[in-house]
Amino acid sequence: MAVTMKDISHMRKISGAGMMDCKKALVEADGDYDKAMEIIRKKGKAVAAKRSDRQAAEGCVLATHEGDYAAVVALKCETDFVAKNAEFIALTQSILDIAIKNKPADKEALLAEKLADGRSVEDHITDRIGVTGEKMELGYFDFAKGTSTVSYIHPGNKLATVVAFNLDVDCQVARDIAMQVAAMNPVSVTIDEVPVEIKERELEIARDKAREAGKPEKLLDRIAEGSLQKYYKEYTLLLQEFVKDSKINIESYLKAQNKDLTVLSFKRFTLNED
Repeated sequence: MAVTMKDISHMRKISGAGMMDCKKALVEADGDYDKAMEIIRKKGKAVAAKRSDRQAAEGCVLATHEGDYAAVVALKCETDFVAKNAEFIALTQSILDIAIKNKPADKEALLAEKLADGRSVEDHITDRIGVTGEKMELGYFDFAKGTSTVSYIHPGNKLATVVAFNLDVDCQVARDIAMQVAAMNPVSVTIDEVPVEIKERELEIARDKAREAGKPEKLLDRIAEGSLQKYYKEYTLLLQEFVKDSKINIESYLKAQNKDLTVLSFKRFTLNED
C-alpha cells in the first residue's frame, strides 16, 4: 500500500513522531494507523531500555494551583535542546493538568493516569522517547493542600514551588511566599518539622568546628546549640528573613496580613544545583 503525505501528516499529529519515523512505521504497518502507532511505541521502549543507564539531568519543571490543591511535576530528559522543545513542554503540561484534575496519591499513580487519548502518562513518555531517542522519566511529582494554595515557576522551567496556607490569602502575599521558597530553599516550615537527622548533623558539624578552633570540651554542646539556632533562622521558612525586607522574618510578614495566617506546607523542586 502506498503511503501518502496526508497519511504521514496524520500519523505525525497523533504520535508526535518525526516525518521519516511516521513514514517508516506506516509502510511497515501497510498503512494501518494502530499498527504504526504500536511500531513507534515499541521503538520508544527499545530506546528506553538501551538508554536506561544514561543520566536524565535536564527537563521541564512546572507547577500550578487550583483552590485548595497545588502540584509540581518534572519531566526529565538528557539534553537542554529536548527540554526546550515545545512538544516536550506540552507533554509536561498535560501531565500536570491530569495531576490537578485527578489528584493522584503519588508518582506511580500519576504514571498510570490516562491522558485525553486514553493512553497512560507512562505510555506517552515512552512514545516521546521513541521520537527523541533520549532517556526520559517522570522525575518528580508532589503536591500541597490547604485552605488556599499558590504556585510559582521560575523563568526557564527548571525550578518550581507550591505552598499551602491555612487561610485565604492575598494573591501577592501568596506569591511572595512561593518566591521565598524558590529563592531561599528552606528545609521545613517550622523548627519542629526539621528532620532529626539534619539536627544531629548540624550539631555534630558545629562541635567539630568548635573543637578545631580549640574550644573547651565542656562548651561544645552550648556552642553547637547556638549554631543550630542560627541554622533554624536560615533554613526554616517562618524564621527566614523575608527576601523583600530583611528587617522582618516570614512569620512576621504573614502575621501582618492576618494574625492567624501561616504556611501549612510547601514543595520545591529544581533541576539546578542549589
